[in-house]
Amino acid sequence: MRILLAPDSYKECMDAACVAAAMADAVRKVRPEWETVEMPLADGGEGTVDVLVRALGGKLFSRTVTGPLGQPVEAFYGVAGDVALLEVAAACGLGLVPPERRNPLLTTTQGVGELLLAALEQGCRHIVIGLGGSATCDGGAGMLSVSGLVERAAGADIEVLCDVDTPFIGPKGAARVFGPQKGATPEQVGILEERMVRQAGRILQETGIDITDIPGAGAAGGLGGALMASLGAKLVPGADKVMELSGFNHILEGCDLIVTGEGKSDSQTLAGKVPLAVLRKSKGIPVALISGRIEDRDALSQAGFRYLAEATPRSLPLQEALRTETARHNLQQAVSELISSLEGR
Repeated sequence: MRILLAPDSYKECMDAACVAAAMADAVRKVRPEWETVEMPLADGGEGTVDVLVRALGGKLFSRTVTGPLGQPVEAFYGVAGDVALLEVAAACGLGLVPPERRNPLLTTTQGVGELLLAALEQGCRHIVIGLGGSATCDGGAGMLSVSGLVERAAGADIEVLCDVDTPFIGPKGAARVFGPQKGATPEQVGILEERMVRQAGRILQETGIDITDIPGAGAAGGLGGALMASLGAKLVPGADKVMELSGFNHILEGCDLIVTGEGKSDSQTLAGKVPLAVLRKSKGIPVALISGRIEDRDALSQAGFRYLAEATPRSLPLQEALRTETARHNLQQAVSELISSLEGR
């Protein structure tokens, strides 16, 4: 029996590599003779660089850049050959802004531009950028303010990992959809929208490209559109690209079961998150979904997941459930129960 363990992270308590390792330990304790293959995954959000550096045998580099509030932060990016691996959360992530200071009228993407420039100056001509988890909604203005970035990026192959189809402006645009999530009041959302309209106009004037209605242009508060129009980037499905770079199809060969998971699975999982990408590429191999919390079971079952297991007891207080040791224990218990249930099959 060969089992492929291909989870996303449990965002607040375990990264994807730790989740995969915990799953593998649980399998070996029940069936030590079974082969386990660990393949931690991501979809472009936090943790994407670590997953890809691990998969590609790359190296992490650190760089002091301008943080979301304009103060210096120590950010990182990965390099594997001539491929640079970035995630915008490292430079302008929501986690870098204290809750009481979250206001997308004040945050900037300048650090993203500085990270990009550092990778380009290192000789990387293929750039992979994950857009998840930003604290910003500046339409990429901060990024584009970095001197020399646009010129240095000319001719580079830039791929943006993005699983949202949010346009740049409008009722379903970046300001109205993501602004409140990043701390904007209703009044501030209106100001953000006006600012995004002006930014779209500037980008149109400078590049000749109208990004207002392009699906995905509003990702990361408009970074998607700025990257597309000003740096020639292509938007690609995040989880699918990570799986491609990680060699998922090759590793899948000979597997009898796939186990995936995330912190919480529900109907949003079916909008392009890691477990759905795994299911779509499973080639008929049964897929078990083991997540900290599972909602919308009928929808997940109908999508094709063969097994569904909720790792966190409903009676457990959230604060305790998010402790790393507690989450690991509960996850391993759920995996052990799944493997034990398969012994007679």
